[in-house]
Amino acid sequence: MEKKILLIEDDLFIREMYESELKRAGYKITACSLGEDGIKALQKDRFDLVLLDIMLPGVNGLDILKQIKQNPQTKDIKVVLLTNLGQETVMKTGFDLGAAGYLIKSSYSPDQVISEIANFLKDPTSYLES
Repeated sequence: MEKKILLIEDDLFIREMYESELKRAGYKITACSLGEDGIKALQKDRFDLVLLDIMLPGVNGLDILKQIKQNPQTKDIKVVLLTNLGQETVMKTGFDLGAAGYLIKSSYSPDQVISEIANFLKDPTSYLES
């Protein structure tokens, strides 16, 4: 059964690029530009992983992560933060809130992100980017 990924990213170019690359890699993708829409999608459907930007209009990614992890229906979904925010305090907050991973967009090519996602979906342990 193909894995389902929810992508929450406000930048149209980045969202469409990752949506296309993830589909090409064999994943079923739901993409949202707003955090509120991502929360609604999580209420309607079950996902194996959420790929989540932090800087979003309205509800930011860290608040969405907190909501996902506090909800009994969604708390076990792996959430990978995909952002350009590389400050250690933001990373620590993301992991403290329950993120499985933290990928800095500028440090990864789309192919590398796909590879990392495959690892997150296989490996139950969390790790910081190397």
